[in-house]
Amino acid sequence: MSDLRDAAMNSKAWPFEEARKLVKRYQKAAPEKGYVLFETGYGPSGLPHIGTFGEVARTTMVRQAFEVLSDIPTKLICFSDDMDGLRTVPGNVPNQAQMTEDLNLPLTVVRDPFGTHDSFGAHNNARLNAFLDDFGFDYEFASSTEYYKSGRFDEMLLVALERFDKILEIMLPTLGPERRATYSPFLPVSPKTGHVLQVPTLERNIAAGTIIYEEPDGERVKVPVTGGNVKMQWKPDWAMRWAALGVDYEMSGKDLIDSVTQATKICRALGKPQPETLTYELFNDEDGQKISKSKGNGLSMEDWLTYAAPESLSMFMFQKPKTAKRLHFDVIPKAVDEYHQHLRGFAGLDEMQRLNNPVWHVHGGTPPASNMVVPFAMLLNLASVSAATDKAGLWGFIKRYAPEASPETHPDLDAAAGFAVRYFHDFVAPKRQFRLPDAREAAALTDLAEQLRQWDGGQDGDALQSLVFAVGKAHGFDPLRDWFKALYEVLLGASQGPRFGGFVALYGVSETVALIEKGLAGGLLKA
Repeated sequence: MSDLRDAAMNSKAWPFEEARKLVKRYQKAAPEKGYVLFETGYGPSGLPHIGTFGEVARTTMVRQAFEVLSDIPTKLICFSDDMDGLRTVPGNVPNQAQMTEDLNLPLTVVRDPFGTHDSFGAHNNARLNAFLDDFGFDYEFASSTEYYKSGRFDEMLLVALERFDKILEIMLPTLGPERRATYSPFLPVSPKTGHVLQVPTLERNIAAGTIIYEEPDGERVKVPVTGGNVKMQWKPDWAMRWAALGVDYEMSGKDLIDSVTQATKICRALGKPQPETLTYELFNDEDGQKISKSKGNGLSMEDWLTYAAPESLSMFMFQKPKTAKRLHFDVIPKAVDEYHQHLRGFAGLDEMQRLNNPVWHVHGGTPPASNMVVPFAMLLNLASVSAATDKAGLWGFIKRYAPEASPETHPDLDAAAGFAVRYFHDFVAPKRQFRLPDAREAAALTDLAEQLRQWDGGQDGDALQSLVFAVGKAHGFDPLRDWFKALYEVLLGASQGPRFGGFVALYGVSETVALIEKGLAGGLLKA
């Protein structure tokens, strides 16, 4: 363990860099609460999306790294801000009229438009929990509604009431003139309508722990700030939560930089140290627009798992959290193949290199062996040329290429074959555009087909790749990528494709000859 810890103290992998902040935080003594608390936040005003998963996955990676560096126990809570009022109706849910009727109610009171749970908040919380459970995350779910109503926040809410003016000093300079005039860190929950009201605090009684506000109908109402009778505004609420629970680490998106700044100041004003934080870049959809729960754009968690195994998603989340990335269907094949590439190389690495390898973080230090003897990109092309409608249609080719493989002994490969067929039919096939070769390309293809007819080198992908190279050079392709681009466009209907020698080895030499002949004759134009 000491050797591993020494290597981890010098690892450049970002989770270890983050974890070392916490080691420094508690280098003199462990926290009084007895554990280091990691938190992730979720706003259930919209359905959980892949960015929500990414935050939990990345926080878990930092937690795992810290557990290598320290013997202090850890805990991760996934906190749902489900007492927040519904301000707008998400565009991707049914029963829009019903949702409109429930505007301004706490999310745990808004009726579930799907009709499966007691409230919209409960529905979205269940979706989040089910998905995180499927991934095997070690976490505790926390509900804002439950924490407010059970009194878990009462002590800190009374501190916030006492330090009301300090909170205003922090918040008011960040607001516009109109909102500044009516701003209060406390949002009373109306005993008349149940709405979470954004109204001024007219009077405060610190000794009694109460505030007075005015209802929309003009009535002045006194309520305690404890027991779930008020909900704090977003930034003070975040700070209050940090202070009340003793949160040690939380990451958030670039869009919340200002919120982190103000919440940090408020947490200090409440007399508690702020957590260590990380700001990550946001995911964009294929058009470069920010992914939003309310818009429902970009990939959902379910979308990714329709076409790839969950480990590939975790792999995607690990890579460069401070760099903006587009998150759409086209990234899935690359993520799958990169995951298995790192997995295959893991066994041959030294301790430090292993700690820097993404799969160490994806699997908490104990990655499995990869049995993907055929890359996912290759399976996609195999599905294309073989017109496979299910994974069984690919296994005949796979077994000829790798006789030792079977669905039982290579479950990852079996699953990937199914994903590949599905992905091909949904995304690749509709975009394919075959073309006829020009004169030089046709001559080279004819030459390649003839040499493959005479081939006696078996299914050696490297040797076949050398043959393809040699044919391209002999026909004057410079750069050679133009030759491979022609192969892909004429034979596969795409401008990019697999390592062609490996593809021939997998698909079969005689089958490739037949494919070339069909491409030369224009038979693929109808595909």
